[in-house]
Amino acid sequence: MVKQLTDKNLAVRAIKRNGSTIPALLKNNPLVTWYLADVNETESLADAFEGITQVYHCAATVSFNPKDKPQLFKINIEGTANIVNLCLENNVRLLHVSSIAALGIAKEGQLITEKHFWEYDPKAHNYAISKYEGEMEVWRGIAEGLDAVIVNPAVIIGKNAGYNGSGAIFKLVKDGLRFYTDGATGIVDVEDVAKAMILLMDSEITAERFTLSADNLHYKDFFAQIAQGFDIKAPSIAAKPWMLGIAWRAAKLASVFTGKAPDLTKDAARSSFNLSYYSNQKIKDTLNFEFKPLYQSIADVCNALK
Repeated sequence: MVKQLTDKNLAVRAIKRNGSTIPALLKNNPLVTWYLADVNETESLADAFEGITQVYHCAATVSFNPKDKPQLFKINIEGTANIVNLCLENNVRLLHVSSIAALGIAKEGQLITEKHFWEYDPKAHNYAISKYEGEMEVWRGIAEGLDAVIVNPAVIIGKNAGYNGSGAIFKLVKDGLRFYTDGATGIVDVEDVAKAMILLMDSEITAERFTLSADNLHYKDFFAQIAQGFDIKAPSIAAKPWMLGIAWRAAKLASVFTGKAPDLTKDAARSSFNLSYYSNQKIKDTLNFEFKPLYQSIADVCNALK
């Protein structure tokens, strides 16, 4: 997103923490000013707001490990509340990056749209709760007069992620993954997410949310397209819930001995069987937006990782 903004010759103030690594894509960019701040440290954050007219709030943490619940809530909820409050105080327009995890679950046979709202589910994972509650902070700000628009991206893929984040899916397949689960979700290219965010920020749209998903893919088809990109055999064995039940328990036990976070958690295993289909009609109709075809995005990521 920062690259797309500076490509338009716009000056950007980007915040980072002491231990942050500046992406190679942005190093030595004269239009980017780096500012030491943290969404959970209001004093440094308040200084970063001086002279700013627009804020893109992308900071969040993603984890399906139950042990990370305090961090998820502190960053995704409290951090967002701090951003919202400072935007209100400084009369700044906000674009908040939420998640499809905050959209809720549609009835069988229906697409999930922006009209759906997350309903409490005792089986919901902490990441979904944190993103829902974080978005609620933005809606609270809107009720108090905040000029804001929200995006709910699907699973974001991009060629510069390496094996981090969603890149881990590509690594699993590349390393010879044999199993797939009978689940489905929305997927979108990171460049489309950034493009839509900038278009929405520059519009007069306020107090609205938009789902950003290029298309819905079953995991079997998603893995098959990745395998095709790497010229390898696609996963061909359907994993059953009981199989993943054993797998996440084994991963949890292994983490006790290694001291590292488990490769698979109960929440991640359960989520892999969800059949979630998302509608992107609103962003298409509102901005005449066209998404990059997923087969092309997947191929681009595979080529970058070869």
